[in-house]
This record gives sequence, C-alpha cells and structure tokens, in this order.
Amino acid sequence: RWLTCKPLSPGTLERIADTVADRLRIPWFSGAVKINVSLVPPLVLLPVFLHVASLHFLLGLIILTSLPALVLWYYYLTHRRKERTLFFLSLGLFSLGYMYYVFLREVVPRGHVEYSQVVALTCGLILMLAALSRAKKDPGYLPIPAGNEKPSHQGLPSKSVRGSSGGLHGISGAASSRAVNGEAKGYCRMSAGQPEGAKKDWCTKCQLVRPARAGHCRLCGRCVRRLDHHCVWINSCVGEHNHQAFILALSFFMLTSVYGITLTLHTICRGRTPFVALFYCPGAYSDYSSALSFTCVWYCAIVTAGMGYILLIQLLNISYNVTEREARLALRDNTGRRLLGGLVIDTGQYNRGLLCNWGHFLSLGSSPPQRSAEDIV
Repeated sequence: RWLTCKPLSPGTLERIADTVADRLRIPWFSGAVKINVSLVPPLVLLPVFLHVASLHFLLGLIILTSLPALVLWYYYLTHRRKERTLFFLSLGLFSLGYMYYVFLREVVPRGHVEYSQVVALTCGLILMLAALSRAKKDPGYLPIPAGNEKPSHQGLPSKSVRGSSGGLHGISGAASSRAVNGEAKGYCRMSAGQPEGAKKDWCTKCQLVRPARAGHCRLCGRCVRRLDHHCVWINSCVGEHNHQAFILALSFFMLTSVYGITLTLHTICRGRTPFVALFYCPGAYSDYSSALSFTCVWYCAIVTAGMGYILLIQLLNISYNVTEREARLALRDNTGRRLLGGLVIDTGQYNRGLLCNWGHFLSLGSSPPQRSAEDIV
C-alpha cells in the first residue's frame, strides 16, 4: 500500500514496528534473546555520524547541530506516549565508551598526554560509572499493598489527607509529622520537620497513602518517596534514595568530560587555550585523526553543556529545597516564586535557608530517628 501510494489503515505502522521489535532476536545457548530496539540506533548511528562529520567542516556543522534536535524529538515522542526507553541510557553509555576509545587511539599516541593524566581520566570515568550504577538502584519506591488489595481508607478524602488526621498512621504506617517521609534531621531541626499545612494524599493507582513530597511516576507506574523527576538518561526515577548518587554522577561526568576535552584540545591545537581552540583550530582538519578528535570534542562539548544545565538546575533546587515535581506543580497552580531569572521556583514550603537545605539533602535516605515512648503516646 505504501509503494502504490494507497492509504494505510490507522495503527499499521505501529503494528509493523511492534512486529519487527518482537522478531529482532539473537541466537543464544538457552534460546533466542530478544533485543531491545532502542539499544541499536546509538550503537550503529553514533560512530557513523561522527566519522562522516569528520570528513569536512560543513558536514560536521550540519550533523552536530542536527543531533541534539533528533534527540529532543525522540524524547518528546516517547514522553508524549508515556513510554520507557533504553535509548538515552545506551546513547550515554556508548558515547562515554566511544569517546574514551577515540581518546586512547587517536590522542594518546601523539605523545602529549602523560600517563598520570590518562590514569586520572580513567579514574574519573570509573567513579562516574559507579555513581551511575548507584543512581540506577531503588529511588525509594513505596511498597505496594500485598496482593494488590486496596487498604481500607474509609473516611479519607479522595485527594488529600492531613498528616495529623486520626487513624492515618494505622493505615500508612508512616512516622509522625516530625519525621514524615523518612526524612532524618539534618543541620537544622526544622529542615526535616513537617511544615504547617503539609499533606499526605491517596494514590488511586497504587492504592496507598503517600507521605508528604512523594509522587506517582506515570512511566514507572510506582509512587516514589520525595520524587524529583523521571530521568531518561538513567531510565529510572530520581527520588529520596538515589538523588545524592544522581548529583554525584553528574558532577563526576562534568569534571571528567571537561578534563578530557582540555587534554584533547591541548594535543591537537598546540599553543592555544581550550576555549579559543574550541572555536579556532586551523590544523584540526589537516588529517583525519585530528578531524575525528576535534569532532568528538565538539560532540562532548554539546553533551557537557546540556548536562551542565541539568546539574545547575539541580543544585539550585537543592539550595531552595524544592524538587522538579514540586516546581512544576507550583507553576501549574501559580503558587511559587520565580527566582534567578526563572531558573528556580521557590515554593516556600520547605525552604529553611541554604545550610539547612543542604543539610537536609545530605541526610536523604538515612534511617529515620527512633521515636521515644512519649512521642508514640
């Protein structure tokens, strides 16, 4: 029908794509293993695009400007369909591995990079992967009631329930309002305390009472403690248990990437500062090895700029003790203040000052303090 220009019935392309995805398997000893289709494009297209971009300056300009647009298009496509995908995680991991491979094969043999610098870059990469592995673990999923049985919640409002309402502790098993959501006390007593007016609410999908600041992720289909956002780069939520590891992974990535870019530019553009060499390097296309290295530098610079923006927003949110989810809700309800040119949304609900906010963040995931008999009574 497509070749003869006849109209296709609705959903035909989706069915074809699902069939191809189901048939894409590789033989294995215990049986054919199904391959996730989203893993294939980065492994195939990224080296091809970078090598083509190294052939000429104009090709590099076209490809390097179109790649971010394609990635954003795919992100909005999957986000609109509420789909989970391994595309971004595989793209990030393969990009790291391929950039490291090009650095060892094309840059190090030129003799301008010392052994200690290669070791430092390798250690930074290993530390980032370790932090990423920790960030991939449980973000703080709330336990689903056994047997998917709906707990008795008679008398509870359909939207929200006050944390001090009678009978709530027997239903949710949560701590008192002074240690809601498992938030341990940090540098400031009020930083982990429950502000006046804070609410717990009932999740109709998970059939449980959520602690304050918890949220339901529509992609994972689970409620997460202190949900910040669902990160496509780790294919998981960022919540109470992995937020610190997520920030650590971003920080190690920034340091390692900037260091690798600096070493590469010092090698292929001798006598120029890294910032000047990034925009003016006359000998970059004198040979294919230099052109490939310079193209990879620009690819790393684009990715680093994007990750740097994410890290900046995260650090600002931590400084004001607000999550991305809370910022979006505040914008929707027009209850927050735009600060620093709109980079951060201060809800004012949990903000207790810079030191107290950071003390609260560093205490995330720690076990809640034991309550005395007087508190229980």
